Amino acid sequence: MNIDDLTLGELKQLQSLFNLQNNTESNNLGSRYIGKYVICRTRNEGINAGKVIDLDETGVILQDARRLYYHKPINKNVSWYEGVAKYGISNDSKVGTTGEKFIVEDYSLTICSEEAENSIRGAEDNEQN
Repeated sequence: MNIDDLTLGELKQLQSLFNLQNNTESNNLGSRYIGKYVICRTRNEGINAGKVIDLDETGVILQDARRLYYHKPINKNVSWYEGVAKYGISNDSKVGTTGEKFIVEDYSLTICSEEAENSIRGAEDNEQN
């Protein structure tokens, strides 16, 4: 096949094949997180926890999202949000109320254990002073 002999229609078909393949590859990377309860770390939105309902390279939508204003893991032998994702949140942590959140910026996700999800969901809402 000589590329110079391709018709416009054939070029469009090839383009659509490559676009389909690229979209499938990018969606597969994050698709395993959809439906999972995660901790989402961002640059400007801070640390949030919630169930991923959609995501792509530009952002993520969390259902039942709670901002973790101040967080410590129950297990004091681990640190940061990874410890919270594995063991749950301490009683002196401060979390926001539940809602849907659309985060449009760079983010990272850490899947929570069932124990951690129950701990975060069950934490009392932080009251403003």
